Amino acid sequence: MGTPVSDGSISKRSLRKKAGLRNYDENLMDELIEKHLGGTLKKRNRTKEDLEKETETEAMIAFSLGFPIDALLEDEIRAGVVRKLGGKEQNDYIVVRNHILARWRDNVRMWLSKGQIRETVSKETTEGSVIIVGAGLAGLAAARQLLSFGFKVMILEGRNRPGGRVYTQKLGLEGKFAAMELGGSVITGIHANPLGVLARQLSIPLHKVRDNCPLYKPDGAPVGKDIDSKVEVIFNKLLDKVMELRQIMGGLATDISLGSVLETLRQLYAVARSNEERQLLDWHLANLEYANAGCLSDLSAAYWDQDDPYEMGGDHCFLAGGNWRLIKAMSDGLPIFYGKTVSAIRYGNEGVEVVAGDQVFQGDMVLCTVPLGVLKKKTLKFEPELPQRKLEAIERLGFGLLNKVAMVFPHVFWGEDLDTFGCLSEHSNTRGEFFLFYGYHTVSGGPVLIALVAGEAAKTFECTDPSILLHRVLSILRGIYNPKGVNVPDPIQTICTRWGSDPLSYGSYSHVRVGSSGSDYDLLAESVGNRLFFAGEATTRQYPATMHGAFLSGLREASCIYRAARGHQNNPRKYVQRNVGPSNDLMVDLFKKPDLEYGNFSFVFDPSTEDPRSMGLVRVNFSSNEGGYKEELSNSFVDSSNQPLHLYTVISRQQACELELLTGGDARRLSHLVKNLGLKLLGPSAMGYLGNSLITDITNARRGRGRNRTYVGQK
Repeated sequence: MGTPVSDGSISKRSLRKKAGLRNYDENLMDELIEKHLGGTLKKRNRTKEDLEKETETEAMIAFSLGFPIDALLEDEIRAGVVRKLGGKEQNDYIVVRNHILARWRDNVRMWLSKGQIRETVSKETTEGSVIIVGAGLAGLAAARQLLSFGFKVMILEGRNRPGGRVYTQKLGLEGKFAAMELGGSVITGIHANPLGVLARQLSIPLHKVRDNCPLYKPDGAPVGKDIDSKVEVIFNKLLDKVMELRQIMGGLATDISLGSVLETLRQLYAVARSNEERQLLDWHLANLEYANAGCLSDLSAAYWDQDDPYEMGGDHCFLAGGNWRLIKAMSDGLPIFYGKTVSAIRYGNEGVEVVAGDQVFQGDMVLCTVPLGVLKKKTLKFEPELPQRKLEAIERLGFGLLNKVAMVFPHVFWGEDLDTFGCLSEHSNTRGEFFLFYGYHTVSGGPVLIALVAGEAAKTFECTDPSILLHRVLSILRGIYNPKGVNVPDPIQTICTRWGSDPLSYGSYSHVRVGSSGSDYDLLAESVGNRLFFAGEATTRQYPATMHGAFLSGLREASCIYRAARGHQNNPRKYVQRNVGPSNDLMVDLFKKPDLEYGNFSFVFDPSTEDPRSMGLVRVNFSSNEGGYKEELSNSFVDSSNQPLHLYTVISRQQACELELLTGGDARRLSHLVKNLGLKLLGPSAMGYLGNSLITDITNARRGRGRNRTYVGQK
């Protein structure tokens, strides 16, 4: 799913006007469903008024599910669901889409098949075998989707359990167990969140994380409301100033850390100067490091919040009984082989081989869902090696750390009405140590309290004795509650996580590091040779570092694999991906006003940044008399016929400038582009995920459809 529309109510009349849903007859709906789903429908005896009312109702339901009223989602545009944007075909598609969504929403616990939308089904099953590496949310989501498509699926998991970095541990005395979330824990934003939908389908209750979060000083005394509010305003204003500064600096901000900019601004505006104000500001900075699983000194000042426009709205929630309930439901019945740590993936024209221990598994395609930390450590070998730009993206992106001390107590001493509370640190270098506590007593089945450790403190946590860590936590808790006359007992059981040392993760979740950008997420998502595919939270530009991001990436790659397999249905051992790219009209409009042009080369770039490393598109115009290009064309994924054609590839601003400076004309430039830069020229329908994403971003930026970032300070 793409960006959800904002919350708000809208009348049926204004909804209809905004959507532009025109009157249509009964035959139109039949025709549309036949076009998009196949088969035929029985004629239904309905009046024109009935159809209008049904259209309005279904549009409102789609709106409530996070779909725009009068536009397509970005993912729908990328998938090419209509040939031309904004016309009758798009309006008709929206009518059909809303009809399907309404039928599904009517009972989300039941599987909605094509047969329930149309009477006859004429569906060809595409057979093929896919090996999935990793049984986390991405792998499980992809597996279930691929099985529904008719693929043979096998999941290889290095652990002895499913879930990956989503890990619920049951602790406590015999007969009284409590669920403790040691990994991914909070459903961040319930509006249009697929995990919220999944929870409803499974009848799992959700608990809203309540807003009240009292803060305590290092000596245990409560922080006053006035100074708390004052420093929170300062913190948010500093972030606003960061936005203003990077707009002024443009591309220069890409090599600067968020931490250095915030500290410079703090000194420049002389804010948070007292000891208590500085400790409070440090708490907010620690919370920011928790949100990004990275030290502020590592986060990119230019792009650290690039995913903010796509943030799910609504409350943050805990899942009653723990997230293992989602994992269990998704993994039930799947062919998962545990204890299979994959060491190598081999891929080529004839298929794939996946090596785990002394076993070799063979298939048609492979989906790799291992965490970015594993890719960074290079403990998983690829044969042949991954493309250079993917390797560079893996190196550039950050993969940070969040650790926890999870404790089960004899009773809830911190208060039944409290989900979170925080503690300030005396020193800036330890600001992330036990800065925030989550009470899970409302959903875990027992008195569970979890202390979070973020930033630099999360790194030193890894090599500190657990008994020392527990002593520090209890000292903080007793410093807060003993003066209130509340006794803090020793915990019944305790677990200290070590995600950074885990050889199957080497960290917690991704962030945009200095020198990186959101484009690197797109590069990680790119498939290789239509045999090797990638999913996971570090492959989604819109929803990185979230559980729902991992889930959605699995569905995305299942769709990509399906399209790749359909490319050559008559030859199941040789797949060619058939990416649904932008329309020719869209590409023609995009290049009517190129940002740079010389010879037969035209370039367009994102107008929102001048960063020389930012990515854009180049179009090369070939005509029938340019036979000198034959050798370069033979290395590209195109048909080198004598017909005039336009070919495209993704290129950086810096590379475009290098080409312009070359002497020897277009032939020399083309040779340099293909042989020296290693780029492949493609038709518009084969641009892949990164190319289609860039086309959408540049088009939207030129139309002035960019969204403003909104930061909400959250405790």
